[in-house]
Amino acid sequence: MVGRAAYIAVDWGTTNRRAYAMTAGGAVVDSLQDDRGVLALTQDDYPDAIAALRDRFGVHSVVMAGMVGSTRGWREAPYIDAPATLQDLAAACLEVAPDVRIIPGIALRSGPRPDVMRGEEVQVLGAISTGAAPSTALFCQPGTHNKWIETVDGAITDFTTVMTGELFALVRSHGILAGMLDGPVADSDAFRDGLRRGREARNLAAALFEVRAGVLLARLAPWDAAAYASGIMIGADVGTRSDLGRRPVYLLAGGALATLYGVAITEAGGRAVAVPDGSTTAGIHAIWSSRA
Repeated sequence: MVGRAAYIAVDWGTTNRRAYAMTAGGAVVDSLQDDRGVLALTQDDYPDAIAALRDRFGVHSVVMAGMVGSTRGWREAPYIDAPATLQDLAAACLEVAPDVRIIPGIALRSGPRPDVMRGEEVQVLGAISTGAAPSTALFCQPGTHNKWIETVDGAITDFTTVMTGELFALVRSHGILAGMLDGPVADSDAFRDGLRRGREARNLAAALFEVRAGVLLARLAPWDAAAYASGIMIGADVGTRSDLGRRPVYLLAGGALATLYGVAITEAGGRAVAVPDGSTTAGIHAIWSSRA
């Protein structure tokens, strides 16, 4: 291990946990990733889980983000209202044990629609804190629940949660399309055809049934059905954005799904900018630094 740990940062999600031993300067000196997400624990399990992290990394303060602060986690850290900055999150941290704090999420309580987030806000504001993205920007966080997040002068002002990934997983494993979507999902002609269909679709459910009809009528190759269906759903998501041509979209993800969203944004006339790894730990470090 290089350097000396000053505290422990934890990104505690629904199914996975990522923990980091952090120096006072914000460097990661040790880490672990496992499947000990909140669904694997009861509320009574958390004290022992924290003790195990301290056995691994040292007896340090612990700062946690993500679903650990939800109603399904250790203790609910109440949402703070948008607009919200890193300083607002730091001030609203919930202490759940001596020197153990949970960062709250952010909520849209008023206006035309409600929405909530936990964990993504730390990544977005962490990217801004390191200069990886400007303080006023549009972010996209592909995942099970894709997030479109807008910031103004370093504050999260608006966001939209889209269940794209979860819905694709559901139609892939249940219902009339189950068994038809076993092929690969990757950038391809079929995926880009799906993008175009999804962007123009006014009825997403009808567009998805066209996948089945296309295979049955030999208008869509069975091996291409999954990529085409994924394209429809991602295209419908990206197609809701009318501002892609006016500013870049900062992608906060890696891997295949981020690649697909990058293609979708480009095909829709936008420009995707990949944000390097490390935004979550940067956000947690900024919050720890303000409270240390």
